Amino acid sequence: MARIVGINLPPTKKIEIGLTYIFGIGRTLSNNILQELDIDINKRVNDLTTEEVDKLKKFIESHYRTEGALKRDIRTNIKRLKDINCYRGTRHTSRLPLHGQRTKTNSRTVRGNVRRTMGSGRRPSAKKT
Repeated sequence: MARIVGINLPPTKKIEIGLTYIFGIGRTLSNNILQELDIDINKRVNDLTTEEVDKLKKFIESHYRTEGALKRDIRTNIKRLKDINCYRGTRHTSRLPLHGQRTKTNSRTVRGNVRRTMGSGRRPSAKKT
């Protein structure tokens, strides 16, 4: 089992997909890393040699911010936006979409699935006896 940057990669997946389990690495970056290190994209994770796993570990740790460090950076950037009280910071604090999306209908999951139309959520009227 390959363990890179503290993440156990799934052994049956192709290495191209397996690297995307690491936070901060997507498909494009995964392909670029594999091309740079001359590792076959179609190889499965459990077919990697220990030398290839070591090359991947060293390359990813030295060239990219992943997992904890990247999450910490994202958190500090959001905190800075909130502290300077800019528009994006206030949208973060009120947990609303940041980039100009409409909020009347489409941000239900962000707003907690609130439905504020006339008939929704109303109790059924009392039944006649």
